[in-house]
Amino acid sequence: MPKFEVLIGFQHLGYRLNRFRRWTLIGVQLTIFLFAGVSAFLLRFDFAIPKEHRAHLWAGICIWAIAKILVFQLFGLDRGWWRYVSVPDLLRVAYANLAGSALGGAGILLFATRGFPRSLYFVDFLVCFVATAGVRLAARMLFEFSGTVNRSEKKRALIYGAGDAGVSLLREIRQNPALAYDVAGFVDDNPVKTGSLIYRVKVFGNGEALPSIVKAQGIDTVLIAMPSATGREMTAILKRCQEAGVVYKTVPSFTEILESGNLASGIRDVDVEDLLGRNPVHLDESGIREKIENKVIAVTGAAGSIGSELCRQIARFRPAAIVAYDCAETALFYIDREMSESFPGLRFRPEIGDIRNSQRLAEVFRKYRPSILYHAAAYKHVPLMEDHVFEAVENNVIGTWNVAIAAAESGIADFVMISSDKAVRPTSVMGATKRAAELLIHALQDGGTKYVSVRFGNVLGSNGSVIPLFKQQIAARKPVTVTHPEMRRYFMTIPEAAQLVIQASTMGKGGEIFVLDMGQPVRILDLASNLILLSGLRPGEDIKIVFSGIRPGEKLYEELAHLDEEMRPTFHPKIKIFANHGLPERGALERVEKLRSLCADRNITDIILELKDLIIDYNPSAHLLRQVMSLPTEQPAKSRPAIAGS
Repeated sequence: MPKFEVLIGFQHLGYRLNRFRRWTLIGVQLTIFLFAGVSAFLLRFDFAIPKEHRAHLWAGICIWAIAKILVFQLFGLDRGWWRYVSVPDLLRVAYANLAGSALGGAGILLFATRGFPRSLYFVDFLVCFVATAGVRLAARMLFEFSGTVNRSEKKRALIYGAGDAGVSLLREIRQNPALAYDVAGFVDDNPVKTGSLIYRVKVFGNGEALPSIVKAQGIDTVLIAMPSATGREMTAILKRCQEAGVVYKTVPSFTEILESGNLASGIRDVDVEDLLGRNPVHLDESGIREKIENKVIAVTGAAGSIGSELCRQIARFRPAAIVAYDCAETALFYIDREMSESFPGLRFRPEIGDIRNSQRLAEVFRKYRPSILYHAAAYKHVPLMEDHVFEAVENNVIGTWNVAIAAAESGIADFVMISSDKAVRPTSVMGATKRAAELLIHALQDGGTKYVSVRFGNVLGSNGSVIPLFKQQIAARKPVTVTHPEMRRYFMTIPEAAQLVIQASTMGKGGEIFVLDMGQPVRILDLASNLILLSGLRPGEDIKIVFSGIRPGEKLYEELAHLDEEMRPTFHPKIKIFANHGLPERGALERVEKLRSLCADRNITDIILELKDLIIDYNPSAHLLRQVMSLPTEQPAKSRPAIAGS
């Protein structure tokens, strides 16, 4: 009979015994205890037990068996999974054997007849430990060895990274038939590991030797097992895999494994998020749950990129209900369907409405009485807002004011506004309106509703992000357009941003601007090159990169804080507080009414001057100033036409 059929037969027997696993383990261990006792006597008397010691034999094996069964149950050794036995488990086996032999020895002294040979205590302990540890190791080896059958149906794989993640992946591949890989070896950049064996698998060398290793070993796939690698390290690995002409996939972080439920479904293609090197976010989940659980939470802009992810993350903490407010009916319809499927027990209430409609806001808030409001509704596209000044002010400033006032009148305890790094020394209308909104809600602190802002940069894959645009251009084999070779932006993933926003909302006492740790700014040119590499193409050869010029309102570099803002740490390493100094001189309500009046009059010149007066370091773009200067000077301000598209 072929070897693999024998192994499969053992596996089937094991599966049948697994139904009565605990009793099977107890039975096996009892057999070992009896075997150890008899073996101790046979070894002590050279396999010829004298008649005068046969009574000692029966007394000894009975007392030892009872004592060891009790001790092994106390140590929990009748409930373990032997296929996963580890060094700590073997230490527990040693301690249990020592305790069992000692307890059995005490019983023998009390109940057995005199003349019991003392050397038997040590021999019994030694034989019993070797047998109980050996059977566990044998079970693990059987399961691991049985995973090597039918290699012809598996892909020849190399694991990049011989650390804890790589070793865990190797064990999982051997034990999980869903992972159809035959691991030929490891590659690791630590020279100390080269040539060593890990579970009978060799570490061939470092990443520089990857092309030659792939060719020599006939590798089909490289599995990158470095969940904590930096973006630069991941980019270097990606280029090496491209040079070797091999398929590559990455192992998820432990956070992703927990979310997906198993490692097999988590192995995936390398994505642009991996090249950023963003570490998983660790949340104070007990604090968040205390804040959110059994409470009604409202989200404006709930159908957008950030708003919808906020809904998903909030739902994890079992709120009484989520009120999703948005004016985009189609997108709201889809997030409603998604939430009902993903969280069937959640009261998810989609509400169509515009934040510029104060009456509708008050109506929704009175109906549901939310405790916390996450305000994510805003116009965010920088060049587009340069041509739609009135709409940007009406939505981002006046709309935010409407939501903030409605929140106070409805008794909402916490108001959390999503802001932007473009609010720092703004050069765009979008940035200026977000900064104005920060200043205005800060002025509302009166001991009632707590108003805070959370400021961060770009998020990957959001509506209007460069990533979808680059992917479309690459898919169509068109040149990828980058505005400037030195254009840099802060990036984070949408889930990371949403999680940190929720965490920051538990810290606010009112008036703070929370700034999320965005890491190092990323060159857009590098981002475009990496996306081309991820598509299996070569930047500059298969896909060209062209520079289109800086767009209206854009800066080469973004900032996260004003010079006059005092930075304070929080208990979370990825969240900082910038103390805001508030509005200058005139009251917030007067500012809002002035902006509202200028929007109604379509007075673009005065509205820009008002924003400039409100935000001292606002520097309007040349694109906007040229359009203002082109307006007919002989017309009164109120009759001047708006710029095209406003």
